[in-house]
Amino acid sequence: MADALATRACDLLGCRYPIVQTGMGWVSGANLTAATSAAGGFGILAAVTMDRTQMERAVRTVQEATDAPFGVNLRPDQPDLDERVRFLADAGVRLASFAGAPSEATIGRLHEAGVLVMPTVGARRHAEKMLGWGVDAVIAQGGEGGGHTGPVPTSLLLPAVVDAVGAEIPVLGAGGFHDGRGLVAALAYGADGVAMGTRFLLSAESRVPDEVKARYFAASVTDTVVTEALDGAPQRVIRTPLVERLVGSGLVTRLPRAVGSALAFRRHTGTSTRDLITEGRAMRRNQDLTLAQLAMAANAPMLIKAALVDGDPDVGVLPTGQVTGLIDAAPPVAEIVEGIVADARATLARLGVA
Repeated sequence: MADALATRACDLLGCRYPIVQTGMGWVSGANLTAATSAAGGFGILAAVTMDRTQMERAVRTVQEATDAPFGVNLRPDQPDLDERVRFLADAGVRLASFAGAPSEATIGRLHEAGVLVMPTVGARRHAEKMLGWGVDAVIAQGGEGGGHTGPVPTSLLLPAVVDAVGAEIPVLGAGGFHDGRGLVAALAYGADGVAMGTRFLLSAESRVPDEVKARYFAASVTDTVVTEALDGAPQRVIRTPLVERLVGSGLVTRLPRAVGSALAFRRHTGTSTRDLITEGRAMRRNQDLTLAQLAMAANAPMLIKAALVDGDPDVGVLPTGQVTGLIDAAPPVAEIVEGIVADARATLARLGVA
């Protein structure tokens, strides 16, 4: 009997198990990415919050730690995207992922360089558009997911995306997954695997400080909120006093903080003021952002950094999926992956599938 866990996603990504660790900004560093791929999943390095030199160093660190394939998460409108793509191709990186929609031209450049493309989508029509532009796979993230997310729950979004594009390309489900039962449920919907952020954020290899992880463990599934107060787009975070203040404040109050965040983000990622303006114009054009959303765009990354890197959730925000309320420990990644696979096989056996 064929192995139910050996899906098209495994073939495409070159991994043993259809389990993807998403490219979480500030979180998915070289250690976490390497650990996931070495354990048989597929790790994605978050380069969106790195300058090009930092990205290149992190890619080499992953490659020194494991021979297994992995991916790199990029911003679709980075001014130095061509240089980054050339490096990924030269380094033999298997895949580029995107939280936002890459342009058709960007997808073409990556394919010309021999790099696979896998964006995250939150609607059926977005998946259809990405398929038309030639992507190799999509992650369909339901509203339970953390960070930027949409209003449609995974149980409705995932089968809709599978029906729309699943005959042509692999589809991975995201939003609410953390164990083997969830993986089997995703396969039952017709998906080719799962992509998880919060589950891997809460791992031993995650760079998030232990005291911050404790805040995640203390949260229930109802202790999160989806708000546009951070950067003008819906984003799920843990409800904290700071988040409550941001939600209750107006744009005039939030805008000065956003401007400061944009300047800090520019310094951290090595982006010149000219390139920041160029990228902003491209973001507004390609992602249909309002001027207010564009002005707020760099706010969320710096607020997240304050909590997840600097270790001060009282002045930052904690992006998370609702599944944080079901997780109470941060074991090594290998143990997480092994546990998910064992749980999935036990579930399949109970159902008489394997």
